[in-house]
Amino acid sequence: MGRSVLGVVCTVLAVAASLVSGIGNLALEISVAGSDDLDPTVGAILGWLLGIGAAVMLVWRHQWPLVVTGIAIVPPLLLRADSLAALIALAALTTYFTGWWRWSAATLVFAATGLAVWRDVGRDADLSLSEAWISTETTGAMLTGVILTAAVYTAIPLTVGIVRHSLAETRRRSVEQAALRDQVARREEQARIAREMHDVLGHRLSLLSLQAGALEVTSGTTPDAAEAAKTVRTTARQSLDDLRQVIGVLRGSGFADRPSGGPAEPPQPTLADIPDLVTGARQAGLAVNLTVLLDQAATAPPPLGTAAYRILQEALTNVLRHAPGAPAEVSVRGAPGAGLLIEVVNALPPQPVPSPGSGTGLTGVNERISLLGGTLAAGRADERTFVLRASLPWVAAAP
Repeated sequence: MGRSVLGVVCTVLAVAASLVSGIGNLALEISVAGSDDLDPTVGAILGWLLGIGAAVMLVWRHQWPLVVTGIAIVPPLLLRADSLAALIALAALTTYFTGWWRWSAATLVFAATGLAVWRDVGRDADLSLSEAWISTETTGAMLTGVILTAAVYTAIPLTVGIVRHSLAETRRRSVEQAALRDQVARREEQARIAREMHDVLGHRLSLLSLQAGALEVTSGTTPDAAEAAKTVRTTARQSLDDLRQVIGVLRGSGFADRPSGGPAEPPQPTLADIPDLVTGARQAGLAVNLTVLLDQAATAPPPLGTAAYRILQEALTNVLRHAPGAPAEVSVRGAPGAGLLIEVVNALPPQPVPSPGSGTGLTGVNERISLLGGTLAAGRADERTFVLRASLPWVAAAP
């Protein structure tokens, strides 16, 4: 806010100074030395009018610096006008341009300023401002004074513009370096989390899979125990695959950077895998009533299918954790162009059930949905019912 106010004030002062300078130059041009008479000429009046236009254009000197500078140098180059507007425009131009553009503009403004100073020195001594420090005894001395004066006048806005450009570049580099440091810090933290996840969860899930396999072999006489052990082993193996995928993402390489001879990327779940997910939940002890009404499910984009599977996976896991023994009603409906709606309804236990976890499951689900442009509503429908409803866009494939 402060910078914008300062910019407005500077623009007002620049325009006002240019207008006042133009009026002063016109007064000197049309005055007659030694009398109160005025001798207006077409060149002086036209130069003043164009100078007014150049002064007004200074309002847009930061938006269109090349255009404004080009307009501002016309009156002093071709007519009897002052060059203050061109000098002010040069400061803005050198803020944004470097190299050939900067020095070409500075040369033209220097030429325009030199002509304006030369005309001022050529007036009668009583009507000249520059004659106070420029000698007019000889043409050489006068030319030297004009060149030095124009060089000083041009150097001031040129230096201002270069300094402002350098400050802007310094700020830009500081922002880029801060972003780079932040990115490096995030990558280091991701690598640390990946190592911890691999060391802790990978080891425990591997032991769980081995122990479940041994239990499955030794429980051949008990079909239920063998089936339960098989389910545990399958779940542990799937969890390991998911863990490897998450670790790949955290390390910033993902599966796209795997060597050609390495293990292939595990297939991502789709809408067709939802019945298997519900079957696994039933085997874990959750009573689920599933309703699937999908049109052209095979044409669903892979990100949509994966998101739907993960959303439903998190919802069923929450039911198992927070409402054990409660039945769940699952509905998956959708079609290309109409969108995809996932709804999970379950009864709540009379008393809250303590459950370990970070409590960020629904946050992750909401982030996944937001990335696809969908919406999520999760909460109590009444005192005894919890409802999760996710809506995802399903764009119809082009014919």
